[in-house]
Amino acid sequence: MTDRKKLLGEERREKLLSLLQTSDQPITGSALSKMTKVSRQVIVGDITLLKARNEPIVATSQGYIYLQTKKPILHERTVACNHDPSLAETELNLLVDLGILVKDVKVEHPVYGDLTASIMVTNRKEVQQFLEKVSQTKAAFLSELTNGIHLHTIAASSEELLNEAEAALKQADILID
Repeated sequence: MTDRKKLLGEERREKLLSLLQTSDQPITGSALSKMTKVSRQVIVGDITLLKARNEPIVATSQGYIYLQTKKPILHERTVACNHDPSLAETELNLLVDLGILVKDVKVEHPVYGDLTASIMVTNRKEVQQFLEKVSQTKAAFLSELTNGIHLHTIAASSEELLNEAEAALKQADILID
C-alpha cells in the first residue's frame, strides 16, 4: 500500500488505534484525517465506533488520546468549585502546578441533568491550549450554566497531592466546603 492510498474501514480504524496508542500527546481529528486520507467526519465516526468497542479513547480540547493502562495508578477525587469564568485559568494552573491531572468538569443542568466534559490537562501549556480553544470557538464554560458551581475529577500520584490541591483551592476561595 502506498502512503497516498485512502485507508478503508477496519484497516483505517486499526491504524487510528495504533497511532493513538503510540502517541505521547493528543492527536487532532484533522491530523488523523490527513494521515488516513479521509475526512475529519469519517474520523469522528471511526472514533465513535472504537469507543463503542470499549477502547479507552478520550476527546480533549487538544485532540484525541488513548488512555494507556500501563500508566501509574492515580488517586482520584472529585472537588466542588465555584468561581466566575475569569478565574478558570487561575484554578487550572493552581492544580497543574501541584502535579494534578484535571480530568473533567461536571455541572448539574436543570433540564439535561449531569453534563460532563473532558479537560485532561496536566501542565500550563495544556491549560493554555484548552483556554485558547475555548476562546477561539467562543464557547462558554460549562460552569456558566450553573452560576460558577462545578465539579472537577482530579487525579495525582498520591493522596497527599490531592490534599494539597484541595488546600490550595480553599486558600484561593474556589473550593466549596
